[in-house]
Amino acid sequence: MITLHHCPQTRSMRVLWLLEELGVPFQVAPHAFDKTLRSPDYLSISPAGRVPALEMDGDTFFESGALMEILCERFPERGLGRSPGDLDRPEWLVWLHFAETITQHSAALTQQHVAIYEDAMRSPIVMKLEAARLKKCYAAIEGRLSTLVENRDYLLTSGYSAADIAVGQAVYLAQFFAKLDDFPETAKWYARLTERPAFKAALPGPGQGIYTRDFYPAWEG
Repeated sequence: MITLHHCPQTRSMRVLWLLEELGVPFQVAPHAFDKTLRSPDYLSISPAGRVPALEMDGDTFFESGALMEILCERFPERGLGRSPGDLDRPEWLVWLHFAETITQHSAALTQQHVAIYEDAMRSPIVMKLEAARLKKCYAAIEGRLSTLVENRDYLLTSGYSAADIAVGQAVYLAQFFAKLDDFPETAKWYARLTERPAFKAALPGPGQGIYTRDFYPAWEG
């Protein structure tokens, strides 16, 4: 049995979404987004005390990008990975890991808006810079999806893959801080992804997420 250690609205959501798409048996070990992730028992699974972590075939693994590669290689027949030698393999790797470029900015904004409780400790400069950097990431996706001939449905020429899952989940988190209003092709691509049953299955239940608002403006002070 595959066990995913998961906190809603964190990087582990991208692995949960992938597992739902793969259609393989798995179970979720839920965790609160708090200091319990630093417990000795959990540190034996994820030594940095972070989610996601995965237990499979008697081994434990961590780091969301690595977990997605491992699962795609473990279940190649599902067609969500791209094997070495495949023409789309380099682009698959690039976009799979570009998700972390996006998420580092969302994580900084989550710290500013959610983890820090006192306004005096928040930085309006950091908030504005990180929100602007998210839009730079959106621009990169927009450029990938837009061509002179026609627009792409997905990030790869060969179609839907785990790269769309990774980047799509990163955009899901990013939209708490930066909207897609100026990125029409990215918005259409994202809308296409969010209609997938596996995406909906990976969403948090009512009151389970770490965000209490739908959107956090760069600065309200």
